[in-house]
Amino acid sequence: MGRPQNSFFHFAKGSYPIQTDDARRGHRHSASDLSPDSCSRNIPLFIAFRVLFHARFYYPVLGVLFLDLGLKLEQYAILNVIWAVTILLFEIPSGAIADVIGRRWMVIVAAALMVGEMSVFAFAPVGVWLFPLLIMNRVLSGMAEACASGADEALAYDSLPDEGRAERWRGVLATLMKWSSGGFFIAMTAGALAFDRQFIEAAARWVGWGGAIGSTTRWPIYLTLATSIPALICALAMREPPSKGKQETARQTLRSAMANILGAARFVFRDPRVRLLLLAAMLFDSLVRLFLTFGSNYYRLIEIPEFVNGFLGSFYALLGFLAAGMARRMGSRFSPAQAFFLVAAFIFTGLLGLCLGTPRWGVWVVIPLGLSMPILSFYVSSYLNEWTDSKIRATVLSFRGMALNMGYAAVGIGFACLVSSIRAASPSLSEGAIFGKALYALPTTFALGWLGIAL
Repeated sequence: MGRPQNSFFHFAKGSYPIQTDDARRGHRHSASDLSPDSCSRNIPLFIAFRVLFHARFYYPVLGVLFLDLGLKLEQYAILNVIWAVTILLFEIPSGAIADVIGRRWMVIVAAALMVGEMSVFAFAPVGVWLFPLLIMNRVLSGMAEACASGADEALAYDSLPDEGRAERWRGVLATLMKWSSGGFFIAMTAGALAFDRQFIEAAARWVGWGGAIGSTTRWPIYLTLATSIPALICALAMREPPSKGKQETARQTLRSAMANILGAARFVFRDPRVRLLLLAAMLFDSLVRLFLTFGSNYYRLIEIPEFVNGFLGSFYALLGFLAAGMARRMGSRFSPAQAFFLVAAFIFTGLLGLCLGTPRWGVWVVIPLGLSMPILSFYVSSYLNEWTDSKIRATVLSFRGMALNMGYAAVGIGFACLVSSIRAASPSLSEGAIFGKALYALPTTFALGWLGIAL
């Protein structure tokens, strides 16, 4: 008996781009659709926007930052679920509207929302209003992520010349990975050092500053708020390719957006390769992102000093330079299924390492988990953009974002429930011990999920 057509082994055969309706009709975008200005400026602006939008200075201390502000571990997990659910609600509508009114405007909205979310995060007062305002921050952040996800990528992809577009895009992705690694390196190092009050006080004494330093808990947030301004400037400087600048009434825009959503849904659910690609991405991304979310808690568990967190985050970022070359070489040598099996091996090895919780030496898990995420992002973006028609590209990419955040939300809810059940069963355990016990669920979840996809 042959393998079922919806198995991952069917995806192994899918190394060739699908034929969309426009491709079957021989449709090609004319050279006049893309102005030289769009082609020359959108790509570097897209890279700059991505770097500024995603290099958050508070990432290396994210978990302990919320706890130091006065939240409980469950509240922190709930905030992450709210963030993911917000993205789910806005992801596809924002992508569909971007395909109709233009991707540039959606990127501008995303950048403006980033300024708003970081302002709330930076100035929310500690006390009874802290948790409600942080909920607002997570909602604004989720909306910003939803608006940017798909729209910026579709705008950049359609700004490339038609000839050799797929291969050119792989080059853009490799360049983006390197710049993102550099930006992430700076953000991780500076953010962790800014969070460490002892380091700031020592630096202040070294330069001769005699004033009081005060709390440095939110200093990484202030730095991120500062970088949100140039991100907005990059978004405003982008240009929409002329073919995307259609004028429609509000009713026509809504009708076109709904048509794009239906067309993208048919495309995603009917093509087995796209379906399996997104299922694998959901599994891989959700569990690695959960580790990244609680990374500072894990480092505290294995007795790593907090000032080292930034250096570990910086090392994680530098792995992107290695991952960029690995992804392109793997793409040229292996089928999609073979490449994903290798990424799965990286992730499973890292998740097993988390369970060991080896003091100090347990930091080695950063290597396999750090390599897996950029390689995964490279393949998902490369295949989806190559297989998708331009008319629904932002909408399909929004389905990708929705799928990834559905996985993250599900894992986040499950992890929060697991932590609560462990605390209820063993109320005498410390927060660190509860967290350590909860980590055992991650490799088990991954193994079961991967087995289900592979078969």
